[in-house]
Amino acid sequence: MKMEKNSSPAKKQILLKRDLTTGNIIRNIWYLALPLIIGNILLGAFDLVDMAFVGRLGPSAVAAVAISGTIMGIIWIAIMGVSVGTVAMVARFIGAKEFERADNIATQSFLMSLIGGAITAVVGFFSAEFLLKAMGARGEVLTLGVSYFKILCLGALAIFPCVTLAFALRGSGDAHTPMKTLILSTILNIILDPLFIFGWGWFPRLGVKGSAIATVIARVTEMTILLFILIKGKSHLHLHLKRIRIETATIGKILKIGIFVSLSELMWNISGLVLMKIVASYGTFAIAAYGIGMRLMLAIHMPGFGLSQTAATLVGQNLGANKPKRAEKSAWFTLGFYEIITLTVMVIIFLFSSSIIAGFNDHPEVVKIGVSYLRFTGMALAFMALSIILAGAMQGAGDSFSPMLIDFINLFLIRIPLAIFLAKILNLATTGIWIGIAVSDTIGGICMTLRFCQGKWKHKVIS
Repeated sequence: MKMEKNSSPAKKQILLKRDLTTGNIIRNIWYLALPLIIGNILLGAFDLVDMAFVGRLGPSAVAAVAISGTIMGIIWIAIMGVSVGTVAMVARFIGAKEFERADNIATQSFLMSLIGGAITAVVGFFSAEFLLKAMGARGEVLTLGVSYFKILCLGALAIFPCVTLAFALRGSGDAHTPMKTLILSTILNIILDPLFIFGWGWFPRLGVKGSAIATVIARVTEMTILLFILIKGKSHLHLHLKRIRIETATIGKILKIGIFVSLSELMWNISGLVLMKIVASYGTFAIAAYGIGMRLMLAIHMPGFGLSQTAATLVGQNLGANKPKRAEKSAWFTLGFYEIITLTVMVIIFLFSSSIIAGFNDHPEVVKIGVSYLRFTGMALAFMALSIILAGAMQGAGDSFSPMLIDFINLFLIRIPLAIFLAKILNLATTGIWIGIAVSDTIGGICMTLRFCQGKWKHKVIS
């Protein structure tokens, strides 16, 4: 079949503003990393903006959004697996200069996201009340949560494609386009939130439902722009409308990589719930300190998630270009930059941990427990960096099984048993839990490094 004009190899080479398989590796890393880090920060800001406005409606509204968000977080696990599988395959084909095959991967991922969004919309809409009740929602929280959750589920038809298309573009080496559309989406959400929630001007006062509507409108706008760019061939990838059809073999290859990523995410969620239950046995102050500490650690890891995606793209493209040594060097350089960041953060944590926790809650007991959490887990940050970056690198090569297996060993054979043993058997209370987390992070980082150094990921075939 003859190529369309704007997807020709010559056109693609023009659109590829930077060939990530040649040139200075450090410049290539930051060319990708900066927009990815900004994008991760914006995603966090998107949720914070919603919660800030909803918070003015009262505790029931906050609880409704929080519970709905927890359920959506579980649903997100599936789409994240598809997205990582898409990055690995798109990056490999872009590196090999097989642009039509990269386009096809993006197309198949888009179709999968539409199907997933449709399933979420139907199932989520009709089972909203059941799911929220199962999470413990009652009374006003249940009423508000059902309406909020139903709207978000209907919005999955736009939200899911947004995610997969953005990841596909990042895998192709274009991290700037998703960043720009996300900036626009976040600004639009900030503008629409108060209008729909509080009924400013001519807008109706919709309360919690208004927050969901604002989010969906912002995401629909983002998806529309991304689709326009991809259909018109204005970026590294091109969706060919005339060739859109479901290819089960290609979808199977994407899912073969993505399934293990989804399992890893699920395991982290399950282990988090188990640890929260253990922490909860030590009272409200412990829960508050742990909640604050977890959010701080998530913020600390945001640059790492961006650099992990950077490593995935660089490794995938360089393997596609048959440059395994350059792929490995790119991963180590990316890791080095994140280690510098984490070591700096470690120093800040040890010097200012009391002030940091007190900034969120200044109760003496919360501060005491929170400081203990930050200092123990902070000691393992450098090892956690190994896990984050090298797992991303191996996933970018198409090896998502190895990181998943290491996560399983780390979380269920080391972290949880050790935390229970130290906290309950040796009566170290919350300190034992923090030590268990730190030890498992350290062992996990070492195991991830040893697996990466074996180099088997270099020979992973993506056909």
